[in-house]
Amino acid sequence: MTPWLGVLVAVLGTALASMPVFALVKRGRPDRDAARKGSRFLLGVGDFLVHWLMWAIGPLERGLMRAGAGPDLMNATGLGFGLASGILIGTGRLEAGGWAIAAAGISDILDGRLARARQLASPYGKFVDATLDRFVETFAFLGFAVYFTDRPYGPLVVAAGLGFSLLVSYAQARGETVSVSGSGGLMQRAERLTLQILGCLFDPLLSRALEQPEGTLLFWILVVIALGAFATAVHRTVWIARRLK
Repeated sequence: MTPWLGVLVAVLGTALASMPVFALVKRGRPDRDAARKGSRFLLGVGDFLVHWLMWAIGPLERGLMRAGAGPDLMNATGLGFGLASGILIGTGRLEAGGWAIAAAGISDILDGRLARARQLASPYGKFVDATLDRFVETFAFLGFAVYFTDRPYGPLVVAAGLGFSLLVSYAQARGETVSVSGSGGLMQRAERLTLQILGCLFDPLLSRALEQPEGTLLFWILVVIALGAFATAVHRTVWIARRLK
């Protein structure tokens, strides 16, 4: 068992063991994250998972609050993990890159939660958070571009994934400038991050098991991200345009 596989097994085991505890602890209690919705890909299970995640990182959030950490620190931390993910993926260390993407995502969640808890939510915070999210996503895709340089259609798939992912965000941002918020679609940032994390963490194991070159699973996951992001960008564009017309 490789060290990263051991970490993955330990994390998954702890997560699965904690889910029944979460269900019992939260039963009948008010939930501050009740309005949060999970991925449409996972239907109702997605709602449970996102609420479990908010509960699971609660101790970390409370520790950061006691330490005096603020949203700017979380933004900087997420940016650092995003840059690390691109470097790790580009140098072939997929599993480490996957954990870095996950850490960047957790940092992004904590940024918003600390801002609300400290009553620091502001246009500045919204701008910085959204913009740095694009930096983080771009760093990861640059790593994928380097990793798949020698694979047929690899650069095309990565470029499509990055371009359409940015278009998803751009369509919403432009819509909000004309007072129409188009935030729907299946391949939003949470879905893209989740697929990237799963691809990086499980590709080495599954590729070996299927006797395929490393990167095979991740390549097809990036194809799914590119197609899904394209469909989502088109959906948002049409949806916003119709309301403006």
